[in-house]
Amino acid sequence: MSFKFSIGKRIGTGFGVLIFLVISVFFVTYQTLDKSIKINDEITTVNNPSLTALEELKFLAVRSKMLIFNWVYSQSNTNHPDKIKLVRLIELEYPAIKLKISKLAGSWNEKDLKKINSLFEEIDVLFEMHQEVMSYLPDFESYEEATNQFLANSMIGDDGEIYIKTNEIIFHLDELINIHKFQTDHATKKMQSSFNFLKTLAKYLGLALIIGGLLIAFYTTKSIVTPVNNLKHILLKLSKGIFPEKAIQARNDEIGEMTIALNRLVTGLKSTKDFANAVGSGKYNTDYEPLSDKDALGIALLKMREDLEENERVLEEKVVERTKEVVKQKDEIEKQNEKISELYKEVTDSIKYAKRLQEAILPPDELVKQALPTSFILYKPKDIVSGDFYWVEQKNNKTYFAAVDCTGHGVPGAFMSILGNNALNEALRKFDTPAEILDDLNKGISEKLHNNALGSTTKDGMDLALCCYDTSKKELQYAGAFNPLYTIRNNEITQLKADKFAIGTYFENPKQKYRNHTLQLQENDMV
Repeated sequence: MSFKFSIGKRIGTGFGVLIFLVISVFFVTYQTLDKSIKINDEITTVNNPSLTALEELKFLAVRSKMLIFNWVYSQSNTNHPDKIKLVRLIELEYPAIKLKISKLAGSWNEKDLKKINSLFEEIDVLFEMHQEVMSYLPDFESYEEATNQFLANSMIGDDGEIYIKTNEIIFHLDELINIHKFQTDHATKKMQSSFNFLKTLAKYLGLALIIGGLLIAFYTTKSIVTPVNNLKHILLKLSKGIFPEKAIQARNDEIGEMTIALNRLVTGLKSTKDFANAVGSGKYNTDYEPLSDKDALGIALLKMREDLEENERVLEEKVVERTKEVVKQKDEIEKQNEKISELYKEVTDSIKYAKRLQEAILPPDELVKQALPTSFILYKPKDIVSGDFYWVEQKNNKTYFAAVDCTGHGVPGAFMSILGNNALNEALRKFDTPAEILDDLNKGISEKLHNNALGSTTKDGMDLALCCYDTSKKELQYAGAFNPLYTIRNNEITQLKADKFAIGTYFENPKQKYRNHTLQLQENDMV
């Protein structure tokens, strides 16, 4: 059986390498820190305290030398401060520091331990000499005895035993102090070297972790993600009905098994597609074998082939029958089309005639040019006939003109425009101001359209702007139903708002009246 490097093994190997690197970093860091802590403890608890204690012992020896000299050369009583200090140094301070150094010396090497013990013996001898000198000169009167003075001076002189012994002790203490200084510096450098090693190791191991992680990520992507993406792209193409150009090479893992299954699926779908194309083109004898006994799609396609073959036979019979019926219906349709064409021509001719009738109610061009010589009219009906019209009349040396928008378009609008034109002419005969004319027009249109009938829901009527212009006074009167008046003076446009109720709404609110506006026009004004 061949070895199968599965996805789980790939991922496990990658994470195993990372975990090994992390454990290595942790182990080395722990060892280095533990070693550094031990060195630091040695410096803190042994080296530095030992060095301090030796310095104190040296200082004590120097002080004892100074105090014994004062004892001999300075005649004084027993209670003199220097004598008290010397006695205290020998009896209290020296035993205390000796005990302190003895405890610390337990951690020293054997050579240094022998040296300090030898020094303690020499210091004990030195202080016995001090005791001897102190016994020669115990009080003030003893300094008067020449023998005592001679003996004491001989011991502390330049060639005296105390002087020589003290210098030897200080010399040996300096040696021991230098040794401990060297040991302390060496331990400190060793600890610093350990930390520098840890720093370097952490840097390189961290770099190794990053590089290793990137390599593992790249390997994982190349060996897992890339093949999965290839499978995904093929599945996406299949979802759009696009077949891959060639099969994917399978590997010896789970993704390889998926690849083999997908290749089989693509082959089966291509076979199904070819079979469907053949059946669709009428080749019902094409061979096709389902993928398995449970291939629902393949079984359904075979059933579809049988059904299509039967349906085609039935359809051919129906086509023959329907062809006969269509031939009969075609003759009937041609006869009906001839009748419809005749009716359409009659209706169109009637509408064109209605257009001529509607244009007959519009004011003649001669009247417009005479009444408003600097005016222009833009009139473009949407259909053959229109529900919009313009109106111009003269009365009492004044020119009345209006732009009217009737409800509806085409033929219905044309009927409404004829009704509105007649109503305007009738209202002009009875009233002079635009507001009065609109009030009468509103009432008249409402009555003619029976908008006051019970249950009536019609909203027929019209919107318009009506003006009355007195040429001699250059005075313009205006009233409007929804259509405002715009004036242009010195290139500035001014809007005069209309009343917000239409012509034909009289019975909704009989008390509503249109407002009459008066404007004094100037030269070059436009309305």
